[in-house]
Amino acid sequence: MAGKPDIVTTSVPARLDRLPWGGFHWLVVIALGITWILDGLEVTLAGSVAGALRESPMLRFTASDVGLANSAYLGGAVVGALFFGWLTDRLGRKKLFSITVLIYLTATAATAFSWDLMSFVLFRFLTGAGIGGEYSAINSAIQELIPARRRGWTDLVINGSFWIGAALAGGLSIVLLDPRIIDPEHGWRLAFFGGAAIGLAILFLRRYIPESPRWLIIHGHPDKAEAIVAGIEARFTRAGHSLPPPEHEARLRSRTHTRLGEVFAALFRLYPRRTMLGLILMIAQAFFYNAIFFTYAMMLTDFYRVPSDRTGYYVLPFALGNVLGPLLLGRLFDTVGRRAMIVLTYAASGILLAISGLLFQQGLLDATSQTLCWSVTFFFASAAASSAYLTVAESFPIEVRALAIAIFYALGTGIGGVLAPFAFSLLIESGSRDQVLLGYLFAAALMGLAALAAALLGIASERQPLESVARPLSWEEE
Repeated sequence: MAGKPDIVTTSVPARLDRLPWGGFHWLVVIALGITWILDGLEVTLAGSVAGALRESPMLRFTASDVGLANSAYLGGAVVGALFFGWLTDRLGRKKLFSITVLIYLTATAATAFSWDLMSFVLFRFLTGAGIGGEYSAINSAIQELIPARRRGWTDLVINGSFWIGAALAGGLSIVLLDPRIIDPEHGWRLAFFGGAAIGLAILFLRRYIPESPRWLIIHGHPDKAEAIVAGIEARFTRAGHSLPPPEHEARLRSRTHTRLGEVFAALFRLYPRRTMLGLILMIAQAFFYNAIFFTYAMMLTDFYRVPSDRTGYYVLPFALGNVLGPLLLGRLFDTVGRRAMIVLTYAASGILLAISGLLFQQGLLDATSQTLCWSVTFFFASAAASSAYLTVAESFPIEVRALAIAIFYALGTGIGGVLAPFAFSLLIESGSRDQVLLGYLFAAALMGLAALAAALLGIASERQPLESVARPLSWEEE
């Protein structure tokens, strides 16, 4: 590195991108990707225990009460994403992804002690705030630590791990809500303690994840960035890898923080088309997912008469389709390309949901075939939703990345997600298949609109360094 005191010429980004895949990257995937497992656990628990909450002698929730609590969780995620996203760009990725998981595990443990609707809603809000903050910190760190040629697949697989958490929650609910094993009034409370236990394990793993060297360079700590990258490279050389010389250097001016005015200038002046695309993708997938998944247990109990302690069995095949989607389709986002695959996955999701909605409305499905339809639909929808986070995370400069992720997550979840569970719970509570179909068709239309937006506004960011996809605001010409 060389240059004036506030200008650094560095090859750190190129050195990170040239690394072969190895144990360090798997550590990043596991320690950071577990966030999505937590979110999947929380969302699925909320759906799986809905019946138990409605039957609880203490709580006696209605379907709309359950919808309100789910919306509170998403509302907390919106607030947490914005606040902690702002802090992540100012204070660093590592510090924030430790704070947010601590908030999460405390709040989800507190949920187990809820005594009425308002206490349950409050604790769900705080749990969501921790998870929302995680999204900004974790997505930023993943983008900045993973080599460019594997960024798409890695990001999609990590986001898809949400459904590992969903499967875990489904399995937990089978045991904890079975009245032959445990009183369901205690079972749903114990279920939330499971999330807190996982949170403690995360705190331990994340001790071994370094701060983003890219963030350190921008914020005036080039020596720390150099030491971290040298340490990572040493792991590979000890394992027998020969590392080629870096292909390019970046000349960057250090800064302590980025003003909010610069953030909005980047979003709306430098990259307005990317901003529009990211917003459409996030809103569509948030409504699609949260409308269906937060209320799936009520669909099974109200329309198919599935006992509440058996809804967990139906989560497992549903979760499998969601995990397989990003896993099998993810590599195509790095080879076929971002635009083509985003269009395909969004369009397929919308078409398949519309078809399954019509079959449901005609009474042609039972609980098993309904779950099969959802599993096939969300094979594509899971990859589509993950690609929305990938698009937003890689499309904007490093100085605004975390807050940009937070803004898009907040707007997408706030507009598309917070209203969806409550609205769909009312549709289900009506008992009308025609009304539920209208909700399905609306969600399908949103996905079709997103596919069209991707076709018109998508960018070819596959296998490109982050600095090429979106030049840092701190970039200095020679």
